[in-house]
Amino acid sequence: MSAVCAVVSLAHVDQLLLQLRSVRRSIPDDAMCTLVHAFVTSRVDYCNAVLYGVSAKVARRLQAVLPAAARLITVFAEISTSLRDTLHWLPMSWCIVFKIALMAFDCVHSQGPGYFDGIITPVHTFAARDRLQSADQGNVVVPGSRTTRFNQSSFSSVAPTMWNDLPLELKNRDIGRQCFKQNLKTWLYDSAYS
Repeated sequence: MSAVCAVVSLAHVDQLLLQLRSVRRSIPDDAMCTLVHAFVTSRVDYCNAVLYGVSAKVARRLQAVLPAAARLITVFAEISTSLRDTLHWLPMSWCIVFKIALMAFDCVHSQGPGYFDGIITPVHTFAARDRLQSADQGNVVVPGSRTTRFNQSSFSSVAPTMWNDLPLELKNRDIGRQCFKQNLKTWLYDSAYS
């Protein structure tokens, strides 16, 4: 299902890129940058958490959108360098991790949507586990049932695992959402481009 959504979304993004490419010479650079951010990257980023675990073919198609969009903004620069150094865009697989980790943060801090209530449970909330090292590290309980492919790629299984893999400073209970977002992107950026 998520692969179908991705392909449909990509068709719209491809059309947008063609339209923007056709008017590139008549639009100033700053206006083109605004248009690309507003129409292309926002569409690619929208609901991309559901794309976790898609096939490599779909992932490559998603990733191909970013350099095509970057070419509209940074006309004379090397694309891989401009993606990393100028635009600060994460590769698509890392964008998906970013989105899931951000939703996990919202769930851990009881700021997520109501239908996510009870999906992510901090270890320190269990009386029998509150003295464990994992409770001090801000970890959450990972559900035990991972026998099917669906369970392995569901939010209730993926999000706790991703949360537990984050560095300790990101799992600090006192950190605010905006600070978490900035530090998470910096950590993922360093991980993606190291």
